[in-house]
Amino acid sequence: MTRPARRTRGARPHTLAPLAAALLGALASLPAMAQETAPTQVLAPTVITGSRVEASSFDLPYSVDSVSLGADSAAGLRVNVSEVMNAVPGVVVQNRQNYAQDLQISVRGFGARAAFGVRGVKLIADGIPATNPDGQGQAATFNLDTAERIEVLRGPMATIYGNHAGGVIQLFSREGQGAPRVSAGVFGGDHGTVKVDIGAEGEKNGIGYVLDASHFETDGERRYSAAERNQAYAKLTFRPDEDSKLNLIFSSLRQPETEDPLGLTWATWKRDETAVENVALQYRTRKEIDHVQGGATYERRFGSDRLQVQAYAGERSVTQYQSIPRAAQTPITHAGGVIDFDREFYGVGARYIADREIGPGRLTLTAGIDYDRSEDDRQGYQNFIGTVLGVKGALRRDEIDTVTSTDPYVQAVWRQGDFDWTLGVRHSEVKFDVDDKFIVGANRDDSGSVSYHQTSPAVGVLWRLTPVLNLYASYGRGFETPTLNELSYSASGGFNFDLKPARSRQAEVGIKAYVGEHTRLNAAVFQIRTEDEIVVASSVGGRTSYTNAGTTLRRGLELAAETNFTHNLSARGALTVMRAVYDETTATVEDGKRIPGIPAVTAYGELAWKPLAGLTTAVEAIHRSKVYVDDANADHAAPAYTLVNLRLAAEQKSGPWTFSELLRLDNLFDREHIASVIVGDRNGRYYEPGPGRSLYGGVRVSYQF
Repeated sequence: MTRPARRTRGARPHTLAPLAAALLGALASLPAMAQETAPTQVLAPTVITGSRVEASSFDLPYSVDSVSLGADSAAGLRVNVSEVMNAVPGVVVQNRQNYAQDLQISVRGFGARAAFGVRGVKLIADGIPATNPDGQGQAATFNLDTAERIEVLRGPMATIYGNHAGGVIQLFSREGQGAPRVSAGVFGGDHGTVKVDIGAEGEKNGIGYVLDASHFETDGERRYSAAERNQAYAKLTFRPDEDSKLNLIFSSLRQPETEDPLGLTWATWKRDETAVENVALQYRTRKEIDHVQGGATYERRFGSDRLQVQAYAGERSVTQYQSIPRAAQTPITHAGGVIDFDREFYGVGARYIADREIGPGRLTLTAGIDYDRSEDDRQGYQNFIGTVLGVKGALRRDEIDTVTSTDPYVQAVWRQGDFDWTLGVRHSEVKFDVDDKFIVGANRDDSGSVSYHQTSPAVGVLWRLTPVLNLYASYGRGFETPTLNELSYSASGGFNFDLKPARSRQAEVGIKAYVGEHTRLNAAVFQIRTEDEIVVASSVGGRTSYTNAGTTLRRGLELAAETNFTHNLSARGALTVMRAVYDETTATVEDGKRIPGIPAVTAYGELAWKPLAGLTTAVEAIHRSKVYVDDANADHAAPAYTLVNLRLAAEQKSGPWTFSELLRLDNLFDREHIASVIVGDRNGRYYEPGPGRSLYGGVRVSYQF
């Protein structure tokens, strides 16, 4: 959706216009392309996600992509994974522009209903889950400053990662190698955005290390959306002998007093896309997060076999002030408008990978088990004292919530001739236990427990039709339990222990091909049928309860292409077309209605030019079709939009010094758009606007000893 002029940003677009013109002029005035050389060959990246052993993505019978980050500055500010995931088909990462609620990430539609955080998609960082046993994850815990790559697994083979694995997003951090070096970066831009980070990495006396600390702050384009984020990361790598490796990992995240502007109604957005609803200001909606964790991963080789073990533990504290009206909290049974919990979590996992030549083929067999546990000491308070709003009032909830998951699994890959066969099976047992300590008057004892069980098989086959053309097919079954938040309330009051998990069956057929030496093409068609889809049942008094709908059907096509026209000019693109509908009429939804939160078409294109060594320019285009916001498809859908971004990155080396610079101009044409939606918000505040034209830039300096 476009408009001739933005009605509420005043003179700001005009002040940025000279900067945009200057950037375009700089690109236009660059020296002519360097001497023509043969284009570099496009190769499929090596990935681990899916097979759990290193393999070329070209030779795997499922959809998996790797996004390379490295240590340079071209990736952007490195605050949100939305900066780097646009080129992966089937994945939609929507930046809410609200750091109190995190990103909204969906993979082939899984996760689109998340009102906050990430669910339906398994998040893993350095082998350690960033998703709780109930399926609730936080992408904000990913440290992009130290990331080497992010791998994204989609389709049936994702189901062997267990609960809420509609897709898998796995981050891998760098390991300290080479001569010691230190670095520092300063970035800034529109909306009061500033990021400062400092780091060190290298290897000394056989010990590798990666250290990083960063501070990020922004005022946000919308009013009342300021945020501050402080992150720290440390990774030590030990090699006791030539056959073993031990990584010790520490990370922390702190977000103090993060303002929550909530969503907007359609009328408010049409009037002023930078606005905030009065209720957010009245109750001073906000969130504070403290997250710290440590972990260890150990690998030992026994010839061609290997043993891998990981363990982790941490604490997370959250205090959130909501906008629930004071009158709604009058009954003693209401849990209040302030969420306050302290979480302790830990987990262990182990797997043995055996690799053998057997007769005419080769067998790789993986057997393992994962155990994860989280315990919340959770309180709820009224968000007022007398007539004063937005403060912690009387206690209205006090309980211990414990979630555990135990998952043994086996996976086998058989390679013989032109065929590779992959078979995996995982048995998951997820248990929720509630110990209610707030039993006052009419507020009954809501203690109880519920367990969910699922055996998830997946099978895939790859056929090497020619050396440059692979065909594959895969099928799998998975499940998605309710999250703790979705279980917390029922229409009759208390926990909704009758809520069932959603169970899915996925099928995929695809092609992976090289066209010439310099172009790589991936294409896949998929179908996902889900039973007992979890949907919003009601939203009354600021509390949302959930129920199971009938079946849903998602059918789609994914395309991804990458090519090097010359040594200096390259392009890549991704396209996803998906029809996601309810496939059965129930009491809550009607057959044929579109599933909210899922765009029918997403597309990305990028053209990058390297006119000189150490200088890269690129133009990016992002398209999203309209998105429905409710199950009935009755309210205004978020309109389709197309955004164009420009970036310029440079790097210079002088002896031990390396200097790099980045300049980004996002939303070049200042398009007004809805960046994400809050599915099923019965207050009508579905819409979370995206920023207009925004300029960011920064420099990084590193010194190698």
